[in-house]
Amino acid sequence: MSRPSGRRPRARKARGASAVGRRLEVEVGPVAHGGHFVARAEDRVVFVRHALPGERVVVEVTDGSEGDKFWRADAVEILGAAPERVPAPCPYAGPGLCGGCDFQHVDLAAQRRLKADVVREQLRRVARLDVDVVVEAVPGDVDGLRWRTRQRYVALPDGRRGMRKHRSHEVVPVEECLLEAPTGPSYDVHGHLFEVADGGFWQVHPGAPEALVDAVLAALGPRPGESVLDLYAGVGLFSRFLAEAVGPDGRVAAVEGDAAASALSARNCPGVVVRAGDVGTVLAEDLPEPVDLVVLDPPRVGARRAVVEQVVRRTPRALAYVACDPSALARDLAIFAEHGYALTSLRAFDLFPMTHHVECVALLERKP
Repeated sequence: MSRPSGRRPRARKARGASAVGRRLEVEVGPVAHGGHFVARAEDRVVFVRHALPGERVVVEVTDGSEGDKFWRADAVEILGAAPERVPAPCPYAGPGLCGGCDFQHVDLAAQRRLKADVVREQLRRVARLDVDVVVEAVPGDVDGLRWRTRQRYVALPDGRRGMRKHRSHEVVPVEECLLEAPTGPSYDVHGHLFEVADGGFWQVHPGAPEALVDAVLAALGPRPGESVLDLYAGVGLFSRFLAEAVGPDGRVAAVEGDAAASALSARNCPGVVVRAGDVGTVLAEDLPEPVDLVVLDPPRVGARRAVVEQVVRRTPRALAYVACDPSALARDLAIFAEHGYALTSLRAFDLFPMTHHVECVALLERKP
């Protein structure tokens, strides 16, 4: 299952006098990957948070210097609001406050259209694909809130708790996060109970596991007797259901880099061949035979060329690629296309409402 990288962005080296704090009036353009919108000022691009396309806003620069090609900024005054703008439900969402949410100021349906625009643009620009994208809601949240079944706060010295600002180590004290679900995660998926380590990865939206399993199975259409590779398999979410689909005459092999998760997948998925280790290394050294189907659910950085080329050597008839980053997905789709695998369907799911994140399930099939 897809995992975030856990790394914070590195600060850019200053190229002249700082522009931080400068205020500019700009016309906001289209949404961009990363939860911001594109504007232009003083012959450079400005990536603006807390805005919407078509708005006229005053922005305050939060990152950038005179020699930079682009700046980052917050919309601190709305001169002309877009019709999709709504009051943020959380008092900690906004310029200079908690950085966890990107789109609380946006109507929920419009959030999904913005995410679809981002996926469509990444596929067009990086993979040269023209794809119609609709971001689907999944059950388990309350109007885009109360879906985060695992939540981490920063403990403050005075006993309070807080959340970090966007691209910062600074902490904003908060009483509660409106994304936090009232209960913890459920590991029951379609009647199967999965064992997950304390702190181990599991999708945080309660509707995510079943939505993704259903999408992958519907895309691949596994048949009795087929062989399947489940890469970046986690604790075996997909392997369990793939093994049922291919039956006793079929074969499923699960490869996962985290040793603890891999050990649990062996317990969660009886009869599945389990390999622990770096996916590229395991594929290069083990499991050499051809397969019928492949599932890839890599971390945010994607599968990358070495893994893609190991996959296509096994000549699967179809692949399901589960992606939490549309840019990495588009890059890997372009690599698959070099080897004769074409995107034949794509579904996108709103597993992270109020943020810019979106999960995609892409089906690739070998060209005749």
